[in-house]
Amino acid sequence: MTQDNRKPLDTPEANGWHWQTNILHTDTHVPAGFAAMPVPVARASTVIFPDLAAMRALDWKNDSQWRYGLHATPTSMELMRRLAALEGGKHCLLFPSGLAAISNVYFGLVKSGDDVLIPDNAYSPNREHGDWLAESFGISVRYYDPMIGDSIGALIQPNTRVIWLEAPGSVTMEVPDVPAIARVARERGVLTAIDNTYSAGLAFRPFDHGVDISVQALTKYQSGGSDVLMGSVVTVDDTVHHRLKQARMRMGVGVSADDCSLVLRSLPNMQLRFEAHDRAAMTLATWLGTRDEISAVLHPALDDCPGHAHFRRDFTGAGGLFSVVFDERYTPAQVDAFIEGLRLFKIGFSWGGAHSLVVPYRVPSMRTATPWPHKGALVRFYVGLEDVRDLQADIDASLTAHLGA
Repeated sequence: MTQDNRKPLDTPEANGWHWQTNILHTDTHVPAGFAAMPVPVARASTVIFPDLAAMRALDWKNDSQWRYGLHATPTSMELMRRLAALEGGKHCLLFPSGLAAISNVYFGLVKSGDDVLIPDNAYSPNREHGDWLAESFGISVRYYDPMIGDSIGALIQPNTRVIWLEAPGSVTMEVPDVPAIARVARERGVLTAIDNTYSAGLAFRPFDHGVDISVQALTKYQSGGSDVLMGSVVTVDDTVHHRLKQARMRMGVGVSADDCSLVLRSLPNMQLRFEAHDRAAMTLATWLGTRDEISAVLHPALDDCPGHAHFRRDFTGAGGLFSVVFDERYTPAQVDAFIEGLRLFKIGFSWGGAHSLVVPYRVPSMRTATPWPHKGALVRFYVGLEDVRDLQADIDASLTAHLGA
């Protein structure tokens, strides 16, 4: 009979601890000489301090100190560092969505009795957030013509604290004169915050144009896989950063190291993807401009898009997003049939992933400060990474089938 020489689990190890304790307290070491290109995933809630003096010396304003996994880990810190550098900023904060990042700007910088200006072409959830603040928190929220330029000064009140910009508007595509608005706001002591998601920070560097805060939905191009929800707020001023950081701490929001790792994995090829989306979208936008069914193509790189001159001056690319307006002779039901007849363009919000998307919008109901000049139905396309010839054939087939004579 073979003798069983295994040590019982309740026998202490050489260090005097039992197996269960050693499993919990084994030191983690990276072997000398090991190096790899991916950023390691550091998952943590509790952060261990070497002694009480280190714990008691914590300063929440010090971004180099590790406090708690909710605030930062080595993985999230590396992503923040890269995102800040991408946009030419100094500080970055991460959030579980782009809308959470927008919310942080409000709660960090605005209080009851303050005033906020939002462009009429803003991302709808930003408008809805503004309306909520006005209804429930005693904050004045006003909407302005996104093409107002330096005339924004006439709207600034003594209690105006933040002016939002969106360049271009993610549905209607107007490109505001960002430097003009930012210059007037700075002269009047008002902070500017831009939703820079459209450009992914690649095609527009907001701090070069005088903006104070850049907000992005990293859900888009930074993720690239349609599988991560995340947002960022990038700043250059220490005081503004600390106000936003404190609000983030108080709201208790954070991001997972795994999600940060997915975004970090996609960043190296983001510019290549962005440029591919840009080329394909321009091809389709130019072709759709020749179609009788379409009365207007709203693509910032096309001459007749509102604010095209600003785009040419300030941007280096457009990515895969643009809108079209159908001829008013087509009913909303016909346009809906066209959308549902598409095979490669899937119906869904967001953009930045590999798959093409399409969404209809009822623009007149989305605006309060400026009239919408078009009468036909608006449809927004996001052009993915499919072969552009197949995408064009898909659109052509559905136009012919549902809107043909």
